[in-house]
Amino acid sequence: MNSLCAVGMGANLGDPEATLERAINLMRLHHGLSVSSISSFWLTEPVGGPKNQNWFFNRVILLSSSLTTVQVFRVLSDIELLLGRIRTEKWGPRLIDLDFLFRDQEVLELPELIIPHPMLHERGFVLKPLAEVAPDWVHPFLKLTVTEMLERLPPGGPEAKKLP
Repeated sequence: MNSLCAVGMGANLGDPEATLERAINLMRLHHGLSVSSISSFWLTEPVGGPKNQNWFFNRVILLSSSLTTVQVFRVLSDIELLLGRIRTEKWGPRLIDLDFLFRDQEVLELPELIIPHPMLHERGFVLKPLAEVAPDWVHPFLKLTVTEMLERLPPGGPEAKKLP
C-alpha cells in the first residue's frame, strides 16, 4: 500500500535550482517512488550556521511510495550523495539537503531519522512550500494542520519569498 511522504529540499551552493530539479528527476526514476506534487521555489534567508552565506532555494515535494520509511530515507540519502552532498558544518552552505518531513501519520524515532521531522512546525521555509502541496496534513502530535502551524509561527523569523 502506498503512503504519502513529504520531503523538504534546500540548496544554496552551485546552481541550486538545477540541483533541486536533478534531485526530483532522480526521485522520479526510482521504481519505489512516484512524485505526487511539487511546490514553488522559495528563496529563504539562512537559519543558523555561518554568517554571509547565500540564501537557500527551498521546495517541498510529495511522494507516493510503497517502500518502507527507512528505505525512502536511504533513497534520499543516496540522492544527496550522488549530487555531491558532503556533511561538514551543521546549518552551513550545501549543494543539496533533502529532509524527510513526514509519512502519512507515522511516528518513528531512530538514531538517524525522526518522523515527523522534529523542527517541521518551527520552520517557515518548510511550512510555506508545504502549505502549497499539503495544507490539510495534520501533525500527529500537535494535531494542527500545516496551515494552522504556519499561522502560529511567531513574527520576525527568517524571511522566505516565493519565486515567480
